[in-house]
Amino acid sequence: MGATLLSCVLLLLWPSSARADVLVQPDFDANKFSGLWYVVSMVSDCKVFLGKKDHLLMSTRDIKASAGGNLSVHMEFPREDGCNQVDAEYLRVGSQGHFRVPALGYLDVRVVDTDYSSFAVVYIYKELEGALSAMVQLYSRTREASPQALEAFQDFYPTVGLSADMVAMLPKSDACSLGDRDAP
Repeated sequence: MGATLLSCVLLLLWPSSARADVLVQPDFDANKFSGLWYVVSMVSDCKVFLGKKDHLLMSTRDIKASAGGNLSVHMEFPREDGCNQVDAEYLRVGSQGHFRVPALGYLDVRVVDTDYSSFAVVYIYKELEGALSAMVQLYSRTREASPQALEAFQDFYPTVGLSADMVAMLPKSDACSLGDRDAP
């Protein structure tokens, strides 16, 4: 009985300790991070994502820095029948660049690498349909990721236990309005 209880406690603690090793961009600046981003690639161990990854399209994030280090994020996801739009508040947790998004089931969001002008690598630990999973997204200020951006993405995602067969390079789509304007 004691061993079973200990195993359950260790299992519950494991995901949070695994996330503790994911560092946030040093000196993260929410104002510089604000603006239009394209999500050009994603990798995840989420079963829902893995079942749909070959049908996903490039989405956008329009980010605005808000009070207390939070981010207001407008997301547009192209679908076969149009455009799905979602607004969410990324609530700062501790250091700048570290968030949670209760409305989306995002328990832990970290901007792990960005140069602000061309790319960002974003780590997400989430709960969907009762299952916990990790996701890494590659943001780009343009619809084409630079070699530097792809290298940062490919160097990072294996460090959180994700593999190349879980990656989706997202094709462009004109289904959403944000994708029609240029990033700053």
